Amino acid sequence: MTDTRFSPRRALLSVSDKTGLVDLARALVARNVEILSTGGSARTLREAGLPVKEVSEHTGFPEILDGRVKTLVPWIHGGILGRRDKEEHEAQMQEHGIAPIDLVCVNLYPFAATVASGADAEQCVENIDIGGPAMVRAAAKNFASVAILTSPAQYAGFLEALEQGGTTLAERRDWAAAAYTHTAAYDGMISAWFTRQGDEEGKVALPPVLTLSGQRDELLRYGENPHQAAAFYRDGSARPGLATAKQIQGKALSYNNLNDTDAAFEAVAEFDEPTVVIVKHANPCGVASAATLVEAWKAALRCDPVSAFGGIVALNRTLDEATAEQISAIFTEVIVAPDADEGAKAILAKKKNLRLLLTGGVPDAQAPGLSFRSVSGGFLAQSRDNGHVTEDMLKVVTKRKPTAQEMADLLFSFRVAKHVKSNAVIYVKNQATVGIGAGQMSRVDSARIAARKSEDAAHAAGESEALTKGSVAASDAFFPFADGLESVVAAGATAVIQPGGSIRDQEVIDAADAAGIAMVFTGMRHFRH
Repeated sequence: MTDTRFSPRRALLSVSDKTGLVDLARALVARNVEILSTGGSARTLREAGLPVKEVSEHTGFPEILDGRVKTLVPWIHGGILGRRDKEEHEAQMQEHGIAPIDLVCVNLYPFAATVASGADAEQCVENIDIGGPAMVRAAAKNFASVAILTSPAQYAGFLEALEQGGTTLAERRDWAAAAYTHTAAYDGMISAWFTRQGDEEGKVALPPVLTLSGQRDELLRYGENPHQAAAFYRDGSARPGLATAKQIQGKALSYNNLNDTDAAFEAVAEFDEPTVVIVKHANPCGVASAATLVEAWKAALRCDPVSAFGGIVALNRTLDEATAEQISAIFTEVIVAPDADEGAKAILAKKKNLRLLLTGGVPDAQAPGLSFRSVSGGFLAQSRDNGHVTEDMLKVVTKRKPTAQEMADLLFSFRVAKHVKSNAVIYVKNQATVGIGAGQMSRVDSARIAARKSEDAAHAAGESEALTKGSVAASDAFFPFADGLESVVAAGATAVIQPGGSIRDQEVIDAADAAGIAMVFTGMRHFRH
């Protein structure tokens, strides 16, 4: 293949996203390029006063089956696929009245947007493009003679190439590569949707072949460390969070900002009451629910004011002016919330580097889905931890039963435990964390660290005893020995929630009874590695 410049004589324009379509077509018409088109694209061009030929007129074959078949005919695909360097191809095209098509500009039915809108299965299926991907792939295969454009972002480069005398082989090859990426991602979204349709009772299917796709949204300055490259990709799902967020203010988000913000927002989604979650290095360092966000903020901050400095704050309600005033009093990297009122925005606008993200909603913590982690030679996939423990699931295993207040705090603490790195031990009092121990190799160490941090927080607040006195405690997994439970009791906890399931459960239960505390088993573990 020689890298000679090539200008189209005939173009097929059929796009779902009509951004820039008229300007592209006008430039083509000015160069005497014949334009073929279909449906809405043809209407848009006619309304702009541009000459356009309907595909059905060009092929002599009408659109049939409610438009499902309009371009899947030899006069279209032959015109795209015919090789200009083969005499036999040229002869066959002339014999069958097939005119060459040198430019294909196609972007596909909005399948992802249809799914995201909550449309029913029939509407989603009707928005699966068939003819579009076929034309895109055909044009990309024949890139030696055909230019394929799949995004309005490519139009300017294409028109610039025409100004230089035509597109080059290298440019057409690049567009072909982008085209196959486009159709692969499109098919991946459809495959994932079909897989989800087979889900039953909240379970997520793990098919024999799993295709992942994402649209790069942003190249990040670097990854977890400056020597690592990183980018943020959108997967096309409608789950409220980073992908739906609008950044209202502040400097660009880093890889670590995004990772921590996601952790914070997923955690705050667990709670129904007005709730604030403060995260540092992907671990909650303060969580509280209250009648108002400002009360929740004060209680969450009280748990660990030192770690909260430079942290991420997530809220599950519209950020109000009073809460924004309180949060802005300390250095905060990111605030993420479903929305913010004008007073809150005005206050935070004074903090030029603080990032404010508004997501438009709160994710469903119990919704099914998949999570992934790369490993050498592949990746691990598992269903999202959407486990949700309720009071009727709990089994009281001690002589003393929890009080109503203890029971409420036990459920709260176990929801927090779900979002703290293992081994995790969490102390809670009055719907607010008062000590969090995370990521330790020993559960005893997690219990002791949480208690020590509680002492530090009490000292900072001018109180005489650790905040854990009179609290309840949660463990994300069972206590393998009684020593972990004894550490919790020593910290001042009066009730404990844990999954149970250890061969030494009875030993732990006996230790709880000896201490006079209540303990309940959930039967559900929340490891988070």
